[in-house]
Amino acid sequence: MSEAGAQAAPDRIMHVSDVHFGVENPAAMDAFAASVEELQPDAVICTGDITQRAFHGQWDAARKWFAAFDAPVMVMPGNHDMPYGNLLERFRDPYKRFGSLEDAVGREISLRHAVIVPLDTNVTAQWRWPWSDGVIKQRKLDATLERLGELADDPRMKIVACHHPLLPATDDRKNPTIRGDMAFAALARAGANAVMSGHVHVPFDLTRSREGHAMRMIGAGTLSRRLRGAEPSWNLVTITPDRIAVEPQYPLEQMTELETTR
Repeated sequence: MSEAGAQAAPDRIMHVSDVHFGVENPAAMDAFAASVEELQPDAVICTGDITQRAFHGQWDAARKWFAAFDAPVMVMPGNHDMPYGNLLERFRDPYKRFGSLEDAVGREISLRHAVIVPLDTNVTAQWRWPWSDGVIKQRKLDATLERLGELADDPRMKIVACHHPLLPATDDRKNPTIRGDMAFAALARAGANAVMSGHVHVPFDLTRSREGHAMRMIGAGTLSRRLRGAEPSWNLVTITPDRIAVEPQYPLEQMTELETTR
């Protein structure tokens, strides 16, 4: 492909979340890995909850799985990725067990038509139980806003990746992400086109607004056995200079359809 043709080609991101090694769905995981090999995406982005309990064996399996992908990988930590059984480690070095995945944690992804910027929505502890929902810390948000400011004149799509959705599913519900409304408004005001997240185990694609600023919310489902009303899934995100298209992929359903056509 010529250089001009390569620049005109859309970016393709495989967006996965909540794989939960320890309670993963092996068939869904294998199908996702096969799709990475088949589609050769420009990037694989995992928006958190890589493990179920951050046990060392779960991290060993996760590192091996991601290492097999021939594509740039970005992983965002989830609330399940910090140890619960070792509080000293949790408070001192909560992401220590990422090991060889450390370079992918919060790694900015720069593509032809998009830049994906990280935002960490996790805290080691909070004044509510369970410690599962998101909390926006101002210093973490400021780092993301600073990067968006540096990209202000960049014509590419700006996408923020985090684990927790910044807003509830509908505006009549209480927001489980503390200071999520404030963060959503600030990111949209700073020029972000979309936020990619996970956590809820159900795919979604919504356009929401706060303080007069609109932004897409793109959520990936889960590849685990912890289902909440939707089958295991991941998102194929296709980006051109003027459009972000999101197509949820249901690997187990696709496998069943393939078997029935043989």
